[in-house]
Amino acid sequence: MGALALAACLALVSAPAARAQGISARVLMDRAQIQDLITRYYYNFGNSNPESFSDFYADDAELILGNTHYKGKDGIEKAYKQAGGRGGPPRRPYSFNVTISNPLIVVHGNTATSQLIFTEFLIEKQGDALSVRTQGREYATFVKVQGQWRYKTRQIKGGTEPPEGWKE
Repeated sequence: MGALALAACLALVSAPAARAQGISARVLMDRAQIQDLITRYYYNFGNSNPESFSDFYADDAELILGNTHYKGKDGIEKAYKQAGGRGGPPRRPYSFNVTISNPLIVVHGNTATSQLIFTEFLIEKQGDALSVRTQGREYATFVKVQGQWRYKTRQIKGGTEPPEGWKE
């Protein structure tokens, strides 16, 4: 019985992970650069001196929020200006942080895809309890522009179903 269990364990260990990407030094470096881009992008939220969000995108990129599509860097800048200017002076909470988890990044040469979960945490005033503002998923494609990875498409969705036609 012990030999059978050992054989089963060895078979599992030697079996490749389902749909795992082949690993090379180049793929590892590209994945690290893409994850750094994503991390810096999300770190930008709530930052008192944020970088321009459109700088993270290729010139012909698209940001999709629900049913609304923002195309090109000008459209993406417009999306962030609209989000920040909802009437009246901007209100700054005591703390606003966005975390990302479970990133799945697949590199295809000079393009790539990623899926991840994001969670927004908010503290209105010092001493207030932490609240989860929202949680959702990001589905993105990337392209290398002059040797640098940039978002090509970035789609934010609730639920667990990927966008229609999504391909890893």
